[in-house]
Amino acid sequence: MKQLFTFHLYLGTWASMPEHTAGAIADKLHVLVSKVICIVLLSLAIPAAAYAHSGSIKGLVYDGNSNKPMEGVSIYIKAIDNSAVTDAFGKFFMKGITPGRYKISISHIGFDNIDEEVKIEDGVTTDLTYNMGIAPVEMKSVSVNARKDLNLSSISGLDLNLRPVNNTQDLMRLVPGLFTAQHQGGGKAEQIFLRGFDCDHGTDINVSVDNIPVNMVSHAHGQGFADAHFIIPEAVQEVDYGKGPYQIDKGNLCTAGYVGFKTKNSLDNSFVKADGGMYGYFRTAAGISLLNRKETNDHQDAYILGEYGYNRSYFDASQNFNRFNLMGKYTNYISSNKILSLTLSGFNSNWDALGQIPTRAVNEGIVGRYGGIDPEGGATSRYNMNLQYFQAINSNSYIKSNIYLTYYQFSLFSDFTYLAGDSVNGDQIHQAEKRVLAGYNNEYTTNYTAAHLKTKTQLGIGFRYDDITGDELTHTLGRTTILNPIAYGDIHETNIYGYANQTVYLLPQLVLTLGTRFDNFIQQYDNRLPNDNTLTTFNNSRFSPKAGLYYNFGDNARVYYNYGTGFHTNDTRTLVLGKQLGSDVIIDHSIPAAHSHDLGLIIKPNSKLLLSGAVWMMDMQQEFGYSGDAAVVDTSGRTRRYGVDISARYELLKWLYLDVDVNYAHGRAIDQPKGQNYIPLAPSLTSIGGVTFKMNKNTTASLRYRHISDRPANDDNTLTALGYTVFDAVINYSRPHYELGMQIQNLFNTQWNEAQFATETRLRYTNGMLEPKAATDVCYTPGIPFFLKFSATYKF
Repeated sequence: MKQLFTFHLYLGTWASMPEHTAGAIADKLHVLVSKVICIVLLSLAIPAAAYAHSGSIKGLVYDGNSNKPMEGVSIYIKAIDNSAVTDAFGKFFMKGITPGRYKISISHIGFDNIDEEVKIEDGVTTDLTYNMGIAPVEMKSVSVNARKDLNLSSISGLDLNLRPVNNTQDLMRLVPGLFTAQHQGGGKAEQIFLRGFDCDHGTDINVSVDNIPVNMVSHAHGQGFADAHFIIPEAVQEVDYGKGPYQIDKGNLCTAGYVGFKTKNSLDNSFVKADGGMYGYFRTAAGISLLNRKETNDHQDAYILGEYGYNRSYFDASQNFNRFNLMGKYTNYISSNKILSLTLSGFNSNWDALGQIPTRAVNEGIVGRYGGIDPEGGATSRYNMNLQYFQAINSNSYIKSNIYLTYYQFSLFSDFTYLAGDSVNGDQIHQAEKRVLAGYNNEYTTNYTAAHLKTKTQLGIGFRYDDITGDELTHTLGRTTILNPIAYGDIHETNIYGYANQTVYLLPQLVLTLGTRFDNFIQQYDNRLPNDNTLTTFNNSRFSPKAGLYYNFGDNARVYYNYGTGFHTNDTRTLVLGKQLGSDVIIDHSIPAAHSHDLGLIIKPNSKLLLSGAVWMMDMQQEFGYSGDAAVVDTSGRTRRYGVDISARYELLKWLYLDVDVNYAHGRAIDQPKGQNYIPLAPSLTSIGGVTFKMNKNTTASLRYRHISDRPANDDNTLTALGYTVFDAVINYSRPHYELGMQIQNLFNTQWNEAQFATETRLRYTNGMLEPKAATDVCYTPGIPFFLKFSATYKF
């Protein structure tokens, strides 16, 4: 507690420093950490001899139901405070163990724990094999394991098993403190909020699935656009996440954090599922296993998954939302140390929308709460190929790599300002693009001893190439007529990267991690407007040092400190405009850095309770971006954020499970005068929680809430984005061959606003007269009212 209090005082002292003093200290700290990391990486690069007079354990862990190797299983020997985690082959290796008899514990969420005594002999490697049986989700399976790289992965695993998941929004909200908002009928990527950031549609959060980027750089609608609707929820095996820029393999857009989805290699059962609900909602999904496990000796798996959804929605006019998803995955366990996986997927969606409406339009009776002024809509599609390869070189080393290819299309019609720009034809715009995305990731990991210390080295390389054609912003009428081309061109963007990361076990329970990452970007814009046919190229690069130190108290508690530098690149068109305007600020900060610190504690005081807390701080070097809605650069200068994250998971009784996340963030612009330095839409207080009832072995029910407080809608806080608290309820009945479910969203029919923006608009009164001039107020998309839906699943 003294450490936490000291760091909290440090945060407050930093926030109160004059900007030039704080900036100078941050720069010196950045340089110092970079030098220390480089020195330690070089000094620990050569393996040393292993311990004498010791034995080792080599083990395999299988799913007792499918006979497939299990990844991510926690292995722990309490007597010597030694731990391990199984790899993709279900393998683990523990060495340097003093001869004797030990109790070994094997645990994984959703499986029975295994406790067994093993005998370790001098100079002998003991071979162990375990088959884990499926069991109800229990807190005793959660281990605060020194070998687990992710501080809060256990929380995400618990939530994935206990919370109802219906769509990608639900999957994203498994990250404690992450909120989403949709304002186009479910068609385009959600707006994302995390750690005091309005991440827009993905500018400051890195999203991926099976190491394929979800984010689209230099997107027609906004930088980092992360449309994850091509991910079928039933295909997701794990949700990996982290807050802050600390993960070495996450580069561009990883400032507030990252979310990584991992899909299943096999289906437990083939299934057919149908959902139906109010407001014309319908969804059906099906998954079919294609290979007989006995015929392939459990060495191959293949399945296809598909979904179709339609939604009229609760608005006055039909949203005509249609989505179709199809995915196939083939996995071949080539040998005991090689896995090859191929995934193909296709996604298509189209919709209408009523968009966000000005508050005064509703108050003055121009439009109803669920109405619209100028109809919007769009269509998008995405097709992916991903080839993954994993090979264990020996008991201590492995490589993993993937190569991916994506074809993507996007078309969106919007009108945010109505008659503010063109009082005759209106301000409707069309944004569109076609994109080919290709890339490669490769990582080598090896475990060894150096200077009698257990050590792990990670080395990674890769590239990403985006070829974007017809990146368009046009002024349109009626979604058919082009009135004026505003921006039109082709974008070519290449990211080449490499990283090195060193983990050293200074003591069995004290772990130091040091690493650095290098990213190089080549951004090119080919302007195809008739009056300005120019080609502009930019080449920029950045080093991103990272460091971490944590101490484990057995398998029950961990104290950790993280430092990291992250970044998000700016849209290529931002750099072009900066060059045209002669702006050194824009050009010099094409890759604005984020410097971040975390001090946290994870504790499991007993087998039923898991608590975590962290205090954090982040400085952003520059915070500006390209507005795809207007083809202009929005600037806001440097910012500083700090806050507190608290999470709790409690299995109060065998049939009663409680969870809560509370997140507070304080953010301000450094270079603006007090009172005009608010960060628009940045959330300050958020909380998510619920209670889950295991009524019997077949029936579960839960009641959940989500809360976000009022927050400033503009930089002087004269306009407010209203907060809300919404409750949802769900009940499920499950049998071996079928499941039935009922879900209620917005149980108490709360009137709430989902997406909210301060926007200048001009309206036409019901008598046909125009407003005298444009006015700025909060425009919003109303949140869903009381909504009831039923689901049925048949498994075979």
